[in-house]
Amino acid sequence: MRIISTFFTPLFRPFSLFYPLDKRRLARYNIFTMKNTLTLRPIAHIKTDFKEKFGIPRQSGRAPSLTAELVFEPEFRNPDTLREIEGFSHLWLIFDFSLAHRDEWCATVRPPRLGGNTRVGVFASRSPFRPNPIGLSCVRLLRVEKREKEGCVLILSGADLLDGTPVYDIKPYLPFADCQPDATGGYASAHERDCLTVHFPQALLERIPMEKRAGLIECLADDPRPSYQDEPARIYGMAFADFEIKFTVENGILRVLDVLS
Repeated sequence: MRIISTFFTPLFRPFSLFYPLDKRRLARYNIFTMKNTLTLRPIAHIKTDFKEKFGIPRQSGRAPSLTAELVFEPEFRNPDTLREIEGFSHLWLIFDFSLAHRDEWCATVRPPRLGGNTRVGVFASRSPFRPNPIGLSCVRLLRVEKREKEGCVLILSGADLLDGTPVYDIKPYLPFADCQPDATGGYASAHERDCLTVHFPQALLERIPMEKRAGLIECLADDPRPSYQDEPARIYGMAFADFEIKFTVENGILRVLDVLS
């Protein structure tokens, strides 16, 4: 034990300045084995119009008219946790890619926007298939609603999350720190402005509630299909809210054929 203690003394000292290294903390962080572990538990779940992955915007903010609700778990419904939050226009959500859990991970992934065949490093992508399936999403905070049963609920816009997604943490977006005007987007920049023209017959559009129409059209314009699919005759089906949207895509035009409920 003397050898181990001497070896790790430099490592312990910075921690001990702020965190006394009692037995409980050592057990939690497993410092002796250098395998730090952390147990995460959801503080909230999000409610959106997406029951399936197909159709979810590829990035947050791509469909700014979409609205969502963030409902806290009972133990986190103390209103003091949200004190001053309404002073921020945007929030970061740290969430679980709950449908992407795997026992193993791969060093490379194939981003759909690159055609599905080009591989890039998993840490050079936003793929949900990661060593730790954790996502980061920037959303706009519209308001905080106080409800009798659910407590304070955050009403958000621009979310790119599946309905029921567990949220682990919320942090305010700071424009002076988080915005980098000179940032470059690598291979993703070539597809920044990719979009489709949406033809949505008025009679079909009227089947969608008024408050959901703009968000739906934005999602369709963002092209829900994988980039490697270019089949003009194929009829796609996208679940949205309580509806299924049937459409085709040809020459950059998405045509809605039917809206089923």
